[in-house]
Amino acid sequence: MRPCLMLIAVFAALVIGPVHAADTAKAAVAEDKAHELEKKVVEDAPPPKKAETITPSEVQAVDPAGQAPLDDSITCLARTIYWEAKGADSEDMSAVASVVINRLGHDGFPDTICGVVKQGVEHKACQFSWWCDGRSDQVEEPQRYDVAKEIARKALNQQLKDTTGGALYFHDRNVHPDWAKAYRKTAQTQHFLFYKPNQSLAR
Repeated sequence: MRPCLMLIAVFAALVIGPVHAADTAKAAVAEDKAHELEKKVVEDAPPPKKAETITPSEVQAVDPAGQAPLDDSITCLARTIYWEAKGADSEDMSAVASVVINRLGHDGFPDTICGVVKQGVEHKACQFSWWCDGRSDQVEEPQRYDVAKEIARKALNQQLKDTTGGALYFHDRNVHPDWAKAYRKTAQTQHFLFYKPNQSLAR
């Protein structure tokens, strides 16, 4: 290697190394905060204090390439928002996030976001079809994924207004699932219809 190229490589390693380490540390902080924030939702605790919330830079440090395993709350929520509504607007994406948060710890649902997202996989009856459709779960549109991560951050921080009316279920407007007949419609967006159990009809 030529001396000038070697100097550039050494300089890049010195600069990029600390930056990468800083991002890794931010991601770890965000994941720890997310774990505590999802527990607050399950326990119906008061909204988090500012110091407990995830910052924009922290959330963007998590799964930056959209290829990480789905084993932390932020990644599980952001990928669900992305895959369920990446072609939709922010209203649709936010509504999908609200459904996941509404399920968290609710009767019949797990008490972690990853548990909610992956529910039903053992019976090949996934609650969120993208999770067990047999296709790659890696992100294809980084900019849309950044939007999904920001929405996930607000949802975990309890800073996202739930426009679904407390919905636990939703489906695309272009399909007509039989299960919807047993639930009460609570809201609609450009792409989705939202539902919650109807006590007299829900199974």
